[in-house]
Amino acid sequence: MVMKTEAPRSSRPAFLGELFESLTERGRRLLWRRDSADAPQPPELSELAEALLSRRGEASGVALAQGLLSAFDLAGRDARLGFLRVLAERFGPDPVAVKAALATLDRDPSALEDLHAAAEPRRQELMRRLNLAPGGTAALVRMREELLTHLRSQSDLKRVDDDFAHLFASWFNRGFLVLRHIDWNTPASILEKIIRYEAVHAIQNWDDLRNRLQPTDRRCYGFFHPQMVDEPLIFVEVALTRSIPDNVAGLLDLKRQAIEAEQATTAVFYSISNTQRGLAGVSFGNFLIKQVVEELKAELPNVRTFVTLSPVPGFAAWLAVQRKDETSEMIDADQRIAFALLDEPGWHKDATKAEALRAPLMAAAASYFLRARDAKGRVPDAVARFHLGNGAQLDRLNYLGDISANGLKQSHGVMVNYLYDLNRIEMNHEAFAERGTVTAAPDVQRALPNTK
Repeated sequence: MVMKTEAPRSSRPAFLGELFESLTERGRRLLWRRDSADAPQPPELSELAEALLSRRGEASGVALAQGLLSAFDLAGRDARLGFLRVLAERFGPDPVAVKAALATLDRDPSALEDLHAAAEPRRQELMRRLNLAPGGTAALVRMREELLTHLRSQSDLKRVDDDFAHLFASWFNRGFLVLRHIDWNTPASILEKIIRYEAVHAIQNWDDLRNRLQPTDRRCYGFFHPQMVDEPLIFVEVALTRSIPDNVAGLLDLKRQAIEAEQATTAVFYSISNTQRGLAGVSFGNFLIKQVVEELKAELPNVRTFVTLSPVPGFAAWLAVQRKDETSEMIDADQRIAFALLDEPGWHKDATKAEALRAPLMAAAASYFLRARDAKGRVPDAVARFHLGNGAQLDRLNYLGDISANGLKQSHGVMVNYLYDLNRIEMNHEAFAERGTVTAAPDVQRALPNTK
């Protein structure tokens, strides 16, 4: 997530002055008021919003939109929250217009479009007008990011978030996105963001980044929006290998021996990172993977196997719940005894302890993917839902695939391979979407307790 630093208070009046100096005199009258001492004061955010919705002229509307977005960015946290609450309370549908449209609909069924227009929240039109300002798209993404930080404690903001999600689904339609190959020659401003946004395997320094971008057997691709050309929305890191890897350390090893791309037979998607928290819930990862596959197939026809090496971020937390629940049917008595070793520091470094945990952990992992469901009836692991929903097959469970501190903490070191079989993607997707069926390789199914 991008952390936004507020400008020092002493700089805000000067900045606003410079901003509004560029507006027309008419714009100034709209954007500024005077107090009793006749000193210019910035307007309330809600006043700017009402003024923006009332304007018909495009020029004054753009000026107002830019002024509102700038004022929101410069406002304090409480003021920004207050504005978001005002959007929820005062910028919904007009109840009088909705009632009138309903009355008309009773007499004239063809008036359904009028009802649809009346039922649309006013804040949706406000967001559209804000989007016309220079940098408006990125500013609205930041605004939603701010909103999401309050959503759990401010349930009334859910209606505002629904409107953001509705509009973003159209504005960030996959047809508008551009796939770009990111390499060592990409501008440094973008490379710095790759380092900052990497969410799966942290990039330690520039040497680490070079190791992921420059060698002949490495690729990185990102999706960009025309209105956010310097901000990758999502990016995927790819390793070209001769076989399917079972651990991430070998892929990230700075001392590894690179191979020629033409020698590779397998493309491994080992990190997929969403960079904009304000776009949470806007799905374009499926398209990214498929398009990257097409790019790689065109460049390297010898690459015919497409897999991931993926983390299992929810597994350790889920297993902790099962261990505490004496009635859990997800683990048996023998597993429960073995899992006591997980509480011993450094267990993974002890060959005897590690071997004793191999079968119990693999059985629990198989149960986690194939049997466990969350409160909504879904596969509990978010990464699994992403890949299975995109048509992948759960191909292999990898014991101690990630023994970094984070890997041990979130999954006791377990990683998995998801296989993208191009001939079965649609079939797998339909099975998962329609029936919740997890397509899994025979070895994964055999790892389930009592099925060997």
